[in-house]
Amino acid sequence: MSEGREAARRSPGEEPWGGVRPFSIKTKLGALVVISVLITTGLSMIAVHTKTELRFITVFSMIATLLITQFVAHSLTSPLDEMNLVARSISQGDYTRRVRENRRDELGDLAQTINVMADELEAQDRQRKELVANVSHELRTPIAGLRAVLENIVDGVTEADQETMRTALKQTERLGRLVETLLDLSRLDNGVVPLKLRRFEVWPYLSGVLKEANMVASARAGIASGSGSHTRTDVHLHLDVSPPELTAHADPERIHQVVANLIDNAVKHSPAHGRVTVKARRGPQPESLELEVLDEGPGIPRSEWHRVFERFNRGAVMRPHGPGSDGGTGLGLAIARWAVDLHGGRIGVAESDRGCRIIVTLPGLTSVPS
Repeated sequence: MSEGREAARRSPGEEPWGGVRPFSIKTKLGALVVISVLITTGLSMIAVHTKTELRFITVFSMIATLLITQFVAHSLTSPLDEMNLVARSISQGDYTRRVRENRRDELGDLAQTINVMADELEAQDRQRKELVANVSHELRTPIAGLRAVLENIVDGVTEADQETMRTALKQTERLGRLVETLLDLSRLDNGVVPLKLRRFEVWPYLSGVLKEANMVASARAGIASGSGSHTRTDVHLHLDVSPPELTAHADPERIHQVVANLIDNAVKHSPAHGRVTVKARRGPQPESLELEVLDEGPGIPRSEWHRVFERFNRGAVMRPHGPGSDGGTGLGLAIARWAVDLHGGRIGVAESDRGCRIIVTLPGLTSVPS
């Protein structure tokens, strides 16, 4: 892509090394004139030596010149016709077509520019679709949780006590923060969300994330949903934080996305009555944090490790999902990687004797990409 942009920025007829292109359109047109003059001159000399009538020489010169002109004109107009077709396809939303780059003249430069434009438009269209999918994926969790709480109150399953209403308020606040994030994305050219870093205690924070995951899973168990989120209530979530007073410096909202999506993915791949463990340890830097999510499922083949965080990737395991899971949308781990990358951290699959083990490292008080 960078090479294409560099080629598009070059002046017409200019080679990458700074010289003039030897096969430019100007050169071809000049050669056409020279060849036509040479043909006419040559035929005139032949006419003088052979005493051929001038009218025949004129006719032959015109025919030869027209043939050469037709050949040159066709070589110039045929790529323009192809570019016209590609440009029309792009205007109609088809970004898959490209112009052949087999020329070393100004039309070759134009073909490169059109292909670079098509690549960028295709990337922007893909990013727009992925943004809509990401936002939809993230909005489902607080909406489902809030709906479950309100339905339980309406059906008389639970009372509208202070704890229940506090849970509903928490989901509403999270929904509002996600909407604010969407507004931030729409205002930023590069799609970079500003981090709101602060120091927080890890144990109560992760405990709340696990409690919310259990509550949402229990709520979804009675709701028919094609959201891709699990409805498992038989998987036990275990939290292991050491030392108990561990603190970290990060954006709690983004880390919530990481942990919630990793738990959701681990639960969906767990066997019946399985166990998902969330570990938190102090990292090498001040206020840094190492998170680990481990399940007891079938694990991920090493050949798939590099693809698990790609968008819409749902794995290659034959039976990857436990009972009560509909397979997911393939966005959870991609969202987790996005949030970790915002912190300048690392996320990846690690070796494990059983199941899947994903490790997240956050840099803490070190510099974070703006």
